[in-house]
This record gives sequence, C-alpha cells and structure tokens, in this order.
Amino acid sequence: MKTEAERSSLAAPLFPHGKGQLRLALFSALLLLDVLCIVVAFQFAERVRLGSIFGLDGWRTLAIVLPTFIPIALNNRAYSIEALKRPTLGARRALEALLCATGVALALLFFLKIGVQFSRLLFAIGTITALALTVTGRIALGRALCKAYKWRFSNELVLADGIHVNANRGELVLNPLDLGIQPLSNNPMMLDRLARLLTNCDRLIILCPPQRRAAWISTLRGTNLNVEIAMPELGAMGGMAVGRFQGDLTLLVNSGRLSLRDRVLKRALDLVGALAALILVGPLMLAVAVAIAVESPGSIFFRQRRLGQNNRIFYVLKFRSMKVECTDSQGDRSASVDDDRVTRVGRFIRKTSIDELPQLFNVLMGHMSIVGPRPHALGSTAENLLFWQIDPGYFDRHAIKPGITGLAQVRGFRGATARRTDVTSRLKSDLEYVVGWSIWRDLKIIFVTFRVLIHPNAF
Repeated sequence: MKTEAERSSLAAPLFPHGKGQLRLALFSALLLLDVLCIVVAFQFAERVRLGSIFGLDGWRTLAIVLPTFIPIALNNRAYSIEALKRPTLGARRALEALLCATGVALALLFFLKIGVQFSRLLFAIGTITALALTVTGRIALGRALCKAYKWRFSNELVLADGIHVNANRGELVLNPLDLGIQPLSNNPMMLDRLARLLTNCDRLIILCPPQRRAAWISTLRGTNLNVEIAMPELGAMGGMAVGRFQGDLTLLVNSGRLSLRDRVLKRALDLVGALAALILVGPLMLAVAVAIAVESPGSIFFRQRRLGQNNRIFYVLKFRSMKVECTDSQGDRSASVDDDRVTRVGRFIRKTSIDELPQLFNVLMGHMSIVGPRPHALGSTAENLLFWQIDPGYFDRHAIKPGITGLAQVRGFRGATARRTDVTSRLKSDLEYVVGWSIWRDLKIIFVTFRVLIHPNAF
C-alpha cells in the first residue's frame, strides 16, 4: 500500500498544459488585427481623398492615432479573457478605444496648430472606415476563436463538494472525494497533493455546504491562484461585492451604476441629442403649443410629480392633452381609449408621442436622460395596487436617470397598466437596462424609438 507521500508524488496535474501562452498569442492576434484595420482604413482614405496609397498624409495621421489607440485599448481591457469569451464586448471596447484615440488626435491637431497639414476629409473617411473594419474584424475573428477553442481560454476547475453542478463553458467539474482530496490544512502531504493537481489552473471555484466553507478557505488560502467560494444566499441579499470597514468585511449591496466615464458619455449624448432635437422639432412644438392654446383655455404645459434618479421627486413636463379641469396631478387614473378628459389635439399628440417632447427641457436641466426607465406618476396603480406594492424591486430602477424613451417602451410596454403583469413586464426591462447599460444600447434604443412613435397602446 502506498504511503501518503507516495500518493502525493504520483498526483498528476488536472491541466497538463497552461494557457497563458495561448492567451498571449490570441491577445497579440487581436492587437495585430486592430492595428491592421486602422492602417488599412487610413490608407483607403488616402486613396479615396488623394488618389494615392502609402503616402505621407496617411502615415502622419496614423503616427498620431496608433500610439494613442494602443495604450487606451490595453487600459480598456480590449485584450482580456472577457474580450475573448465575448467577441461583441471585445469589439465594443476596441471601438471605444478608437473613438478616444481619434478624439485625442483631433485635440492634438487643434492645440498644436498643425491641422492645416492634415486633410480633414481623409481623417473623417479613415476614422469611419476604421470603426467599421475594427468592429467587423473583431466580431468575425472573436467568433472564430471561440468556436476553435470552445471558449476554453483559461483553465477553470470547479470542486463540487457534496453539491451537484453541470459544466457550462469549458470549466472542469469534479468531486474532490474522487481525487482523494479533503479540506485539511494541517496535512502537508494533502496540501502538496492538491498543489500538484492544481498546476496550470487559473481559477478554482468551490461549491460546498456552508459548514465546510471555513475548512476549504483555510486549505486554499495559500494557493497562488484565484479561488472563489460559492455563496448562493448572497444572491437573495443582493450582494454585489465585498468591502472592508475598520478591518471587518462588508457586503456591497448597491453601487453607482455608471462609472465616471460612462456618466460623461451619457450626459454628452443627452446634451447633444436634446439640443439637436429641439432645433429640429422646435417649429412643430410651437405649432402644437398654438393648437393647444386655441382649442382650450389653460396652460400649454402639464407638470406632474414623478420619481427620478435616487428616488428624488421632480416635475416632468408634457404638452397638456386634457381639459384643465380634468388634469390628474397625481396620476391616479391612467388614460384609456375614448377617455373623455382628452382633447382633440391631446388625442393626436398622445397617439404620436408628441406630448412627450417638452421633456427635452427636463433632459437639459439634468432631471432626465433621453434613454432610461420611464418615470411613473406617484399614484400609478395596477389592480388597485401601487407599482412598488406589486414588486419590491421597483425602486431599483431609479439607480439611473429616467428617460424620455426606454427599453420597455421599444419592446411595446406602453399605455395603461390594468394588470400586474403590465407593471412587472416593464420593470423587468427597466432593470435589464439599468444593469446592462452601454452607450451603444442607448443609440440603438433611440433608433428603434422612431419606429414605435405611433403605438396602439398610446392613447
């Protein structure tokens, strides 16, 4: 019979080969692809603009864009395991880095006063082409790599100690008892055997009953790899991360949803979009204001209290669509088909969503965003229940600014809320938007909104 020391020395690694070199090679391939796309794009632009190729103008532009793009892309984690596993995420990060690089290039050209030496048309054509080529190339190569390597870009091991779990994407799931492993931190031979088995492992996840967690933590704390203990009960508490206060661990249950960069991007989109929209629809808004004033006496605008970001109340602006004596400042009664409170002009502007246009001023004032969860009236109900009485997660949607349009609206969740499902369907979309925000999703929602301005549920 073999001794513990003999069994330890015979322990073969679960992962015979490390994947660090593979990842480095794939990251290099992605970087090379990005650089190639940018070079081809600006050389194409030079061909279109000046009729030449490999000329001085194209290379001078690249001499500014490329040295800026590469460090930004590296810092933006455009070359990471997440970017490999999710090609669209990698493409988005590369796109953001390229936009920042071209922005920096423009600023340098302006402040250094050397813009006269560069062709603006060449720069514009090159930038647009580079964006298109980079996204297309990243997604195509990323999907090919995922298919070729079956999403296995790292060695991940799941030790399921008394808990059943199925493999998802490439991870190895094993029962530690089958490996002869027990969480015994006071047994050097056992620790040596475990270390040999975990050679080349990048990530280790432990699934075990609560009473065995302390033993596993004590056993694995000295390993030189990422170790995680699954704690499903934290999901019910809404835990997001772990922090510290005066030496004690704390559970992060909420955080600012958007980083500083994302807040700047979203606010810039709001300001540019709102100002551009007001210029375009200004004459229409003036005509609607005149029509409202002519049809019925009273204020042109309707102000109503709504819950906004951080659950703060603000006044939303709309064109008045009801008779003055019938306006509902609390929103206790939702508008319905053939609602006798709605004027003729009001019925038209509600059907076409024109009544929402004054909210562009709310956007400029910072109360709202162009895209976000729609702000609801304080008295809104479904089946005689207030919205927050239907679902306790209702207030989570206010972690971000409310919007003129949103993910729920483009999915068709509009109009009266007669049933509880009318509320829960909207809330599900709102929370999906809050958690998964990106500038590209905002642009897509804005684009799709134009297709659903006239909706059968708008009355």
